[in-house]
Amino acid sequence: QLQLLESGGGLVQPGGSLRLSCAASGFTLDEYVIGWFRQAPGKEREAVLCINSRDRITFFRDSVKGRFTISRDNAENTVYLQMNSLKPEDTAVYYCAARQYGCLGLGGYYPYWGQGTQVTVSS
Repeated sequence: QLQLLESGGGLVQPGGSLRLSCAASGFTLDEYVIGWFRQAPGKEREAVLCINSRDRITFFRDSVKGRFTISRDNAENTVYLQMNSLKPEDTAVYYCAARQYGCLGLGGYYPYWGQGTQVTVSS
């Protein structure tokens, strides 16, 4: 059974950092595209960035360029989302999702999802 489990969310002050983890079980994560999505209260879910099987990163939000990055640890079967210089507008539930064959910014194309982890940026 393919499963994804996010962790690492929490409350952080503006300008702070968090690292989210997306741990996979039941499949080898490095064979899949992993996307990070977020959903803020009262807003639609949006794609943030993704990493393909060749470690190419695609950003879907200009607002996170230079602040967020994504990486893999194949030995741990985990993908990380490093978030720096966090802003209140980054507050959302963050989800990782998996698919094969290319980064896409539409969540409907990702068949596998984690349960989400809350990130709150507030002073």
